[in-house]
Amino acid sequence: MFIPPSEKALVPFVSVENMMRLVHAIGIETVLRELTDVIEADFARWELFDKTPRVASHSREGVIELMPTSDGEIYAFKYVNGHPKNMAQGLQTVTAFGLLAEVSTGYPVLLTEMTLLTALRTAATSAMAARHLAPRGARVMAMIGNGAQAEFQALAMKAVLGIDTVRLYDIDRRATEKTVRNLAGTGITAIACASPEAAIEGAQIITTCTADKQYATILTDNMVGAGVHINAIGGDCPGKTELHRDILLRADTFVEYPPQTRIEGEIQQMPADFPVTELWQVVTGKIAGRRDAGQITLFDSVGFAIEDFSALRYIRDRLAGTDFYQNLDIIADPDDPRDLFGMFQRAG
Repeated sequence: MFIPPSEKALVPFVSVENMMRLVHAIGIETVLRELTDVIEADFARWELFDKTPRVASHSREGVIELMPTSDGEIYAFKYVNGHPKNMAQGLQTVTAFGLLAEVSTGYPVLLTEMTLLTALRTAATSAMAARHLAPRGARVMAMIGNGAQAEFQALAMKAVLGIDTVRLYDIDRRATEKTVRNLAGTGITAIACASPEAAIEGAQIITTCTADKQYATILTDNMVGAGVHINAIGGDCPGKTELHRDILLRADTFVEYPPQTRIEGEIQQMPADFPVTELWQVVTGKIAGRRDAGQITLFDSVGFAIEDFSALRYIRDRLAGTDFYQNLDIIADPDDPRDLFGMFQRAG
């Protein structure tokens, strides 16, 4: 006998299709600006959150991770993978989904795709950090690594900082051509470059976003001039880096959560006591970010669960009054909470 689910059994679910519809309805640059502000607001209350390095399962092919956190009222987690070799099979390097729940009851209140949402939150986090660390009046950005993140990063820097030119390089020229094509009509001048050295020429912000799971040197020390901001977002697991260690010796390094970044970020190359500044301390004004025009700043970003918490919270708020979701029957709701078997039996 079919028993229709009660309201308590239903959890809003945002599919990939509905996430795209929602972002198009709001406007991607508006989403990136608003999401940047939401992430910054949560960084400003950083000390309220549970914090733990992500729970990772590593293999030769990649990594599968769970990223949990809570502010005491809302709990969130993200499932995410990173498999660089997937691209050769026509698969995404990164896929993800996430859940938001009430701490008071433990009941989920949102389930959503997070492959697109992770790209948006990563770009918004980069822009939030750059708002505090990049040179004032920066207009030119270099993007080394032109994969799935590239356009989101460029549009976030445009929406939040006013970047109008992006100089692009990738070892696969087809990736650069894809990015130039996708940025046409956005108000960004996208320039394909033949080398990393050419890409960083005249750039005040240098973003590295490569996927290979290996120690790599995308930027060498002699490529980095005074006054630039480096947004290093490709490193996200042990054994994967993008910058020569000499750059770190010259730069002021800012991180999300040191216990995680020392394992996964650029600073895994450095001694355990290598000095870093936590970005939340800059957001709250406890520590200065950019102090002068000649300073080299480095955001050694590996991604942290609080950013996903912010993104999930933002999507839940933005869903109100829309039809960009489906209700899923995923919570058992018997008439008598003690009689779960009885509910099961009546459905036979």
